Amino acid sequence: MTELVRGTPGLVRAVNDRATLHLLLRQGPLTRPEVSRLTGLSKPTASQVLARLLDAGLVVGNGLRPGLPGRVPETYRVNPAAAYATAVDVTPEHIAVRTADITGAVLGETVAPVPARPDREALVEALRTALGRVPTPQPPRSVVVGVQGAVDPTTGRLAYASEEDMAAWLFPDVERTLGEALGLPVRIENDVNLAAVAERDHVAADCPDFVLLWADEGLGAALMIGGRLHRGHFGGAGEVGYLPLPGAPTAREAGDHYGRHGYQELAGGNAIRDLLHSHGIPGADFAETVAEAVRRAGTVEQPAEAVRPADTAEEDATAARAGLVAVAARLAAGLASIVTVVDPGLVVLAGRLCAAGGEPLRALVERELRVLAHSRARVRLSAVTGNPVLAGALALALAEARDQTFGGPSPLPPHP
Repeated sequence: MTELVRGTPGLVRAVNDRATLHLLLRQGPLTRPEVSRLTGLSKPTASQVLARLLDAGLVVGNGLRPGLPGRVPETYRVNPAAAYATAVDVTPEHIAVRTADITGAVLGETVAPVPARPDREALVEALRTALGRVPTPQPPRSVVVGVQGAVDPTTGRLAYASEEDMAAWLFPDVERTLGEALGLPVRIENDVNLAAVAERDHVAADCPDFVLLWADEGLGAALMIGGRLHRGHFGGAGEVGYLPLPGAPTAREAGDHYGRHGYQELAGGNAIRDLLHSHGIPGADFAETVAEAVRRAGTVEQPAEAVRPADTAEEDATAARAGLVAVAARLAAGLASIVTVVDPGLVVLAGRLCAAGGEPLRALVERELRVLAHSRARVRLSAVTGNPVLAGALALALAEARDQTFGGPSPLPPHP
């Protein structure tokens, strides 16, 4: 086998160093012969690479590997203290923080309150306090902040955000200004985009072209094309709540206030709750109402205290099934427009509405989508547990921290 690249000695060394570091992240700890075999480097070159990385503090020894014939080999791994990355999820209710070392090992996480005052100074102080609850031995190389909005790269301002909930964020050059105030490299990313990044390593691991629909109180989507996020020229790709659809008021009719027209008016959380209420399904909020519809439809076993006369139970089940079909039809109506344009191989259903509907709702959405769109896209439920926004933010922060620390992206082929 031959070395990974040909070119100037400096370029060859840099690429070989990066390949070795990413290999150790992916499969380490490894011995020198294993590094040689898995990278294609000669044994002397592999030894030189490891020596350089040890001197630079990017690799450390991981002890001997006993049980092999001959000389007991030493193993090596990426130095966890080489760099750190931090993820932040900001909602109207909380600021969640998770920090990891460069290997991806989580060092800690916390949830802090949002500032009471909707101004920039209060926001900076709240973020500083939250970040201080999960300290690192040295400042993180990358901080990715998920928000309910998106930075418009043409203006540097946060767009597609609620002026009521995100008032403290609506100032010019938001990323740079916030980063300078915190003294950290800050990147702001749309929360639904981050959920899609998290799914890329889970339910969408076998499909580089997928759409994630986030169905919650608000609707949003993320487009992953060729394994990369598509954000759009103005940062608004996936803001599908504004999508005009038959059966919903248009912006011309309802004004441009988000939530009163288009896909959001048709299939947002409150609209779904009201739709199911009209089918006789009770519930205080949309997630509770959807879960009750699934239960009444007979897709899960009813508890003994819920047993009702046979005729009444059957009427409830029929109404619940009709309600779920109506919900699926509304969700599929917007998805049909998206998949027709993007032609993804997969649609991922995420958010509290889809979690409450579970497999019964997923199956109905897939059926309705087949009717409405000429698409063979599979439909799957989210597979990320916990906070998907925080998981996606940490994945992006780690990728950026590694690129900066290792001198660029991995030259290795994608992991099989």
